[in-house]
Amino acid sequence: MKRTAIIVVAGLLGVVAFLGMWLIGQYNQLVNLDENVSQAQAQVETQLQRRFDLIPNLVNTVEGVMDQEEDIFLAIAEARKGYSGAQSGTPEKLEAAGQVESSLGRLLVIMENYPTLQSNTTALALMDELAGTENRISTERGRYNEQVTAFNKKVRTFPTSVIAGMMNFDKKDLFESAEGAEVAPVVDLTDE
Repeated sequence: MKRTAIIVVAGLLGVVAFLGMWLIGQYNQLVNLDENVSQAQAQVETQLQRRFDLIPNLVNTVEGVMDQEEDIFLAIAEARKGYSGAQSGTPEKLEAAGQVESSLGRLLVIMENYPTLQSNTTALALMDELAGTENRISTERGRYNEQVTAFNKKVRTFPTSVIAGMMNFDKKDLFESAEGAEVAPVVDLTDE
C-alpha cells in the first residue's frame, strides 16, 4: 500500500512538473512573439521617421520653386505635427503616418507636373531618397504584419489561448493602409 501511494504521488508530481514546464514554455513563446512584434513595429517607425525627416527638405526645395500650392504645404505641416505628437507604438501614430503619406502623395503628383521642379537636381535627389524610403516602409510594414500574424495565431490557438488570456496577451492589430489610400490623389493645376 505504501509503495502504491509513493508511485501515485510520484506520478502526480511528474504530471504537475510536466504541466508547469509546458506552461513556462508557452509563456516564453508568447513573450518572444510579442517582442518580435514590438521590434517589427519599431522598424516601421524608424522608416516612418526617416520619411518624416526627409519631408522638410523636399518641401523647402519645392517651396523655393513654387508658391501657389500652399494648401498642400499646410496639409503636410499638419500631418507632420500630428505624427510628432503621437505616442510611439499607438494606433494614433500609425494614423498620423497615413496622413503624412496622403499629403506626400499629393505633393509628389504636383512635383511631377512642374517642369521646373523636374529639372531641379536637389528635388530629384530628394524624390529618389523618398522613393527609397517608401519602399523601406512598405517592406517593414509587411514584416510587421507577418510578426503580428504569428503572434495572433499563437494567442488565439487553443490551449495557448487560455494562457494568453491569463497573462494578458491580447491580439494585436495589423497595419492597414489609411482610408482612401487606394485612390490616387488628383491635382488640378489649372487656374480657374
